[in-house]
Amino acid sequence: MPLLQRLSRAIWRVTPFLPYALLFLAIASLTRLALSLHAGIDAVPLSLWPGLFLRGFGFDLAVLAWLLAPMLLWTAVWPARWRNTRWQAVLRLVIFFLMAALLLFGALSEWTFWEEFSTRFNFIAVDYLVYTHEVIGNIVESYPVAALLSGIAALAAALTWLFRRPIQAAATPDPRASWRLGYAALALALPWSAAQLSNIEQMQYSDNAYANELAGNGLMTFAAAFQRNELDYLQFYATLPPARAARVLGELGVEREPLSKVLDPDPDASEAFNPQRVPFKRAPRNIVLISVESLSASYLASFGNRDGLTPRLDALAQDGLLFTRLYATGTRTVRGLEALTIGIPPIPGQSVVRRPDNEHLASVGEILRRQGYETMFLYGGYGYFDNMNAYYAGNNYRVVDRTDFPEASIGFANVWGVADEFLFDNSLAQLDKTHAAGKPFLAQIMTTSNHRPYTYPAGRIDIPSPGGRNGAVKYTDYAVGHFIDQARKKPWFDDTLFVIVADHCASAAGKTKLPVAGYHIPLILYAPALLKPGRDDRLASQIDIPPTLLDVMGLPGDDHFFGQSVFEQRNGSRRAFISNYQELGYLKNDRLIVLGPKQRVDTFSIDANGDASPAAADPRLREEAIAYYQSAYTAYKTGSLKLAP
Repeated sequence: MPLLQRLSRAIWRVTPFLPYALLFLAIASLTRLALSLHAGIDAVPLSLWPGLFLRGFGFDLAVLAWLLAPMLLWTAVWPARWRNTRWQAVLRLVIFFLMAALLLFGALSEWTFWEEFSTRFNFIAVDYLVYTHEVIGNIVESYPVAALLSGIAALAAALTWLFRRPIQAAATPDPRASWRLGYAALALALPWSAAQLSNIEQMQYSDNAYANELAGNGLMTFAAAFQRNELDYLQFYATLPPARAARVLGELGVEREPLSKVLDPDPDASEAFNPQRVPFKRAPRNIVLISVESLSASYLASFGNRDGLTPRLDALAQDGLLFTRLYATGTRTVRGLEALTIGIPPIPGQSVVRRPDNEHLASVGEILRRQGYETMFLYGGYGYFDNMNAYYAGNNYRVVDRTDFPEASIGFANVWGVADEFLFDNSLAQLDKTHAAGKPFLAQIMTTSNHRPYTYPAGRIDIPSPGGRNGAVKYTDYAVGHFIDQARKKPWFDDTLFVIVADHCASAAGKTKLPVAGYHIPLILYAPALLKPGRDDRLASQIDIPPTLLDVMGLPGDDHFFGQSVFEQRNGSRRAFISNYQELGYLKNDRLIVLGPKQRVDTFSIDANGDASPAAADPRLREEAIAYYQSAYTAYKTGSLKLAP
């Protein structure tokens, strides 16, 4: 037998787990390579590739240690009489096939996840495991699932056949007690060692967010996200003494008056409607807040887009008040809903919408309900998704979702919900009913059509369904315009302020962890009988919308929010908040302060295109960022966000 063959056979007999280990390492490395090539050298310079792959291989070994642990335990307890049976060889092939199929499925899942979010698995993937109906339905409607699964099975079978002899030739575990104890000890030692030597923070080896993400391992990032769905700000982030934090916020005009004064029946002059301060002829009686799924500012011609995707929204922006420098707080719908209801900076981990003990908060709906308003949340999907129904119902909104729509009123739907035009038709019916009852209203309408699988009714726009992101944006634009046309015929139209804003951008990917341009969203205030058209180019945050609504209505309560009315803010107080589930950004004066775990505080300079470059530390902005985020976290944890019964 040639020396090379003898050496190969000896290596295979050293360990029964070598075929499985090599399979995992090969697929993990190829996945990393494929994602890196997909990202391209414009996103990840070649100079970063050696570190990316070397560090990534280390993470793969750490994950492999965890995967080998159950195999080692199995080997430790496997009866000796079963170890040399004929079916033992068949079992090895079956295990290899199943492992290959699962790893290939994981690689394909990582590819599709990267296409949408430009990250390895994170807390969004964890959430997707909870809402299997929507997620599986979305996958089925978006991809040729049967063909992909068949391809995975065929490739797994081919790999198993190709390596069948080395798999069968691998050593049989020694049945002696000493070896069994050794296997069991390794089953404990390997994952413990991996946990001590590697952690998710080690992914941050460069200033390039793409490279850092690619260095990771999907299973590792998924496990870390599962553990960190809620991060304790006071434990993981930079802090200030509470008195100092309160003083800094006070200097910025964030007083957050006591709850006992929020609903004072005799508001002072500063709370009453003042046409000299706000650009309204009179206070609106009603508010219709349309939160549009994934509507990046970059899709609108008002912000330079030349694809003609939003003619109706651009017309509304021309005839209304367009805010050109508004930023979303996060990358998920629940972050947008949180900002639009309770006006709070995004605390690390999960949104308040998804957290326990989130009822009877000082939301704009709760405040208006206590002043005689009908408050509604209208959603075209099933509102149990992301805990939306429970959150809004617990905060005194009347919830109307897909289950409440008459079947005859639904002309088209996909897994995420009814098409936007039918959501708006059903919303009009609810608004008419409320107006007929003589009650003013706040109605928040959450759209769904601008979401994969990007399907919508035929004949509405010139892009056939499914039309990808561009088609979905253009269809949503059509639906919003159609809704305004119908509303214009209603007796309540002239007394109503329409607020059109995105829940978040379509993508927040970039070379930095918090790419500022990835959070830029439009805000349009439209009320032709009440509001002077114009543009507002001052920096603002999504959390400023709730107090702004109360301010323009001349009603009390706006001073309880962390956000501030855009018409009351001093120039020195204008800022925005952007975040992912770990990094917390504070944007002000062309500087971005980023707070991260392990008390990390980074400072970046932001140019006119939104690109970031490292900058010298700014002690004042550092304190402001910490004061906002620390105080918001403490307010939620201590219950001071709640309204008294």
